[in-house]
Amino acid sequence: VPFQAGVSQPLQMEQLFSAPAAQYLLPILEEAPSGEPPDPKKCSPRQYLEFYIFPVLLPGLAALLHEADKEKCFEGKRTKFIPSDFLTEWLYNKNPKRKDESFTELFSIPFVKDWLKDHPRPPVPLSLLLSEEEASTLIQSFWRGYRVRCDSEIQELRQWQKKLREERHITEVVKKFWTKQEAK
Repeated sequence: VPFQAGVSQPLQMEQLFSAPAAQYLLPILEEAPSGEPPDPKKCSPRQYLEFYIFPVLLPGLAALLHEADKEKCFEGKRTKFIPSDFLTEWLYNKNPKRKDESFTELFSIPFVKDWLKDHPRPPVPLSLLLSEEEASTLIQSFWRGYRVRCDSEIQELRQWQKKLREERHITEVVKKFWTKQEAK
């Protein structure tokens, strides 16, 4: 079988990341093993995989590895990159039946929209969305704010403001003000 020749040799990690995707010993998209295509309903599972599944899936997995490397997934424990999302989008857009159609983002794919209506995702944690520089700036600004609020003069000012709000019933004054404004 022609497909076995490209897969039977184990790939080393150095080989995976040293060359561009075009140089891999993987079948090209839409390139099926030579010969007559077997009937998908009557062929063996091996023939079905080799003729219909692997020619599309393996280049997608190679693209997935490149994207994961680009997103630095192999450097840390946590990442915002979701491999199943990438592979879903890639396979949908590389589908031979969609050859002449434009690129579709993951959340615009019809079956993904339907799935997410019934199974909404939790929001991505802020720690995964921020770069290290943005996170350090945010942490530093909170720390500076905390240090300023600890200053005795600032504490005194905050106590005075709190006392003033309580004595003058500021919330009631604000409510009355807005009711007058709305009445005009």
